[in-house]
Amino acid sequence: MAGIGVKLNRFFSKKSLTANMAGFVYSAGATITPMFIVIGVILLMSEILGFDTVGYYTRELFSCTVLYTFIFSLLSAAPFNAVLSKYMQDVIFEERYQDILPCYYLGLGMNLGLSCLVGIPFCLWEHFIGGVQVFYVFTGFCGYISLVLVFYTMIYLSICKDYVRISFSFLFGMLTTFLLSLILRFWCGWGITESMLFALTVGFFLIAVLEYYAIRRYFIKNSNRFKPVLRYFVKYWQLVVINFCYTLGLYIHNFVFWTTDMRMVLANTFVCNQPYDMATCLAMFTNLTATVIFIARIEMHFHDKYKAYSEAVIGGKLADIQSTKRRMFGQMASELMTLARIQFIISTAVYLIMVVVLPRFGFAGMIMRIYPCLAAGYFILFIMYSEILFLYYFNDMTGAVLTTVSFCLVTWLSSIAATQLPDIWYGIGVVIGSFVGFAIAYFRLRWVERHLDVMTFCQGDLLKWGKGPMPSGKVFQR
Repeated sequence: MAGIGVKLNRFFSKKSLTANMAGFVYSAGATITPMFIVIGVILLMSEILGFDTVGYYTRELFSCTVLYTFIFSLLSAAPFNAVLSKYMQDVIFEERYQDILPCYYLGLGMNLGLSCLVGIPFCLWEHFIGGVQVFYVFTGFCGYISLVLVFYTMIYLSICKDYVRISFSFLFGMLTTFLLSLILRFWCGWGITESMLFALTVGFFLIAVLEYYAIRRYFIKNSNRFKPVLRYFVKYWQLVVINFCYTLGLYIHNFVFWTTDMRMVLANTFVCNQPYDMATCLAMFTNLTATVIFIARIEMHFHDKYKAYSEAVIGGKLADIQSTKRRMFGQMASELMTLARIQFIISTAVYLIMVVVLPRFGFAGMIMRIYPCLAAGYFILFIMYSEILFLYYFNDMTGAVLTTVSFCLVTWLSSIAATQLPDIWYGIGVVIGSFVGFAIAYFRLRWVERHLDVMTFCQGDLLKWGKGPMPSGKVFQR
């Protein structure tokens, strides 16, 4: 996230409508554009190739394959991303660029190892128990691994602030996907779902290759120092818990409803809940602009206040430190309130549009009854995530762990209870879990505000840690 503020300030400093629109477009390009490119290409392929003409079982098998590919590639990458990002940021700060490739290769091996540990048994079950063809299973597995590579490599390009290259890689890869699907379907005579799945796999792999090529352009030297990376997983184990629990919390309510009587089982392998999953997708889209708004505002406003406080701590007077501290926390509170106000207006407008328009395209019934509660839950969830990022700013790993673990656990338990309620309340688990996480993060930020002086000036050790005889306790000889 850090680093786009310079360009955003160039846009918004001109104080014109065109400049504001350009700044918003750049923020969107740095955050959500790749996802919309993928979704757009899938919808376009479905329309042109005649996806709605294939049998119901075939359609749902393809949809579940793509759904599982995205969810579990994100979950398998979650334990590693935050720690590797932290390590890479420290390496760049210390200008030890030769240590980045060892971090990349070691993290890649760990990520792929966990992904295969989960994916291979699932695919074997899909073929031998579910009876799905080997070609289809293998293509889906390759697409899953390719997407793991894409998400993993995006970490490094994001830290290098090369958001344009990320968007270009997705655009080129998905354009290739679309053209390849047409060739396979109309020239080679492949089936519709086979053409779409194989083309997606090739597109994801091409994106991963382009991202890897960009990384090798940035970082050429390789120190082959792998042990420091492993030490970071021990030192910053909280980051593993935080990122995994947050990512799991995004989907754990779906997993709960996959166990209810509403679930659909395909090939004795895939389990899903169509109405609830679709309502979740709509709710997430309703509040997705919160990410763009938060990144834009925190980079343009809060980061300067945080920098001023840090500079005052290094060489300022006590009055300067106290003054910059008050302004920093005042700005933080202002940013959270502004984000909530703006996103509330946007979410309300999007919600009304979806309620009016979507029923005309077949999204009605139970989907639209579940959607309102989930939309409210995801609104609180994205505000909670903003608080977690503020906790990162103050290096409060304990607060972030409490927030994400509570969010995940309460969402899980509340969703189990929600399965016994009428369908209009199915999403109450997300609302309660997100609100609990939001409350914990809020009070933790207030605690940080009261104890920031202690956290800033009373950390560290006077003597260097090491093995040997204990130094004398005598401080002064009269």
